[in-house]
Amino acid sequence: MLQSLSNESIDLLRRMIAVPSKSFEEQAVCQLISNQLTGWGIEHKVYGCNIVAFNKNYDSKLPTLALDAHIDTVPPAESYTRNPYDAGNDEAVIYGLGANDDGGSVVALTAVFRYFYEKTLPINLCLVLTAEEERSGPNGAKWIYSAEGPFGAKQPDWIIIGEPTNMNAATSERGLLVVDGEATGVSGHAARNEGVNALYIALDDIQNLRNHRFAKVSPTMGEVKMNVTQINCGTAHNVIPDKCTFVIDVRPTEMYDNEELLRELQSLCKSRLTPRNLTNRSSATSIDSPLIKAAEAQNIATFSSPTTSNWMRIHSDAIKMGPGDSSRSHHADEFIMRSEIEEAIEKYIEFINQIILDI
Repeated sequence: MLQSLSNESIDLLRRMIAVPSKSFEEQAVCQLISNQLTGWGIEHKVYGCNIVAFNKNYDSKLPTLALDAHIDTVPPAESYTRNPYDAGNDEAVIYGLGANDDGGSVVALTAVFRYFYEKTLPINLCLVLTAEEERSGPNGAKWIYSAEGPFGAKQPDWIIIGEPTNMNAATSERGLLVVDGEATGVSGHAARNEGVNALYIALDDIQNLRNHRFAKVSPTMGEVKMNVTQINCGTAHNVIPDKCTFVIDVRPTEMYDNEELLRELQSLCKSRLTPRNLTNRSSATSIDSPLIKAAEAQNIATFSSPTTSNWMRIHSDAIKMGPGDSSRSHHADEFIMRSEIEEAIEKYIEFINQIILDI
């Protein structure tokens, strides 16, 4: 059965790659996957460009484990040397945009869901394939896991988030807070030392930011990371600038929420700080979670992830684990190995059986 599941998964992935599926343009690939699930006899619902399915013997009184992956991709890099929508003819390697991020996880988790679909289990299983992940859109995981989404108040108890991690388990994930700073001065003629130099205000603020250390340190992720990454100022060499803008890139830990970080940053600066988004929060798995226990029992290596995913939209206990290598994501000539998908299907099944054994 596993070999058949693997073969059919690889075939689905090859067909997915042939369909452009950039964020906000996932309709065609969503329809492709939906048609295939119907062909396999999997009952499911489509919400926009998201797909949600429950195991055949779903029981509302039982806890639920969701299997989550995203069906969208970034645009192809200009440096591709291959057709990004051609998976190639190599039996051992599947090339193409989205093969590694996140097609491998999509088809592997779908195969695992099919494996358990008709079994009677002490837990429910749910397959969640989402859109808009790469651009943190409002109609993907953000809506699916909201009170208005299909789960409503009864959110999944645990979630496996499929992302390329070499099937190691991320038990924490940094968030993302991007802040625009704007220093305001008074323009004047540089030769007469007139005005108030906004650049100097910004530089003082940047120095304060550079020297700052956040007091609360995560036991898994360490300190909050922060860097000023852009600055823009001035109109001419002889004009004192009255405006200077800069960008702060903050990578939070679970010790802070983004509103708290923003307040602390503003206390350091005379410049006005404006967040681009306050919802890209950090996440961490509870130390007593069945997900942690299963990873330990299966000798799965754990780590803290520096990259964001659907996890930042999820309030249930979760881990991030999937086939492929994160270093291939968003790079030209993306690929995933057939063996990685086959191994992932087996490891996911063992992992879920371990959870069932432990609860």
